[in-house]
Amino acid sequence: QVHLVESGGGLVQPGGSLRLSCTASGSIFSINAMGWYRQAPGKQRELVARSSSIGTTNYAGSVKGRFTISRDNAKNTVYLQMNSLKPEDTAVYYCNLDQSGMNYWGKGTLVTVSS
Repeated sequence: QVHLVESGGGLVQPGGSLRLSCTASGSIFSINAMGWYRQAPGKQRELVARSSSIGTTNYAGSVKGRFTISRDNAKNTVYLQMNSLKPEDTAVYYCNLDQSGMNYWGKGTLVTVSS
């Protein structure tokens, strides 16, 4: 079993920054990718950013140039630096780990962008 624990969410004003962290533990042996998804009220969960184990990254168009995903493979941790936050970034952010075709999810951390 794989466990993912997110941290770093909270309330921030428009234009502000937050850094999310997610650490994986448990039966980790061959990670294909780690990433972040988000789900706003009344909307479907969507990909925010993803980092593969071969070094490729991809971002949702709405966050390109504002969000940066990074990983510390030694710590099985993925980060999401979020800058220039907008009210429309408000959502629950979920960490995802893809290992040998299996997807694992964290419980989510709430990000609220509001003045």
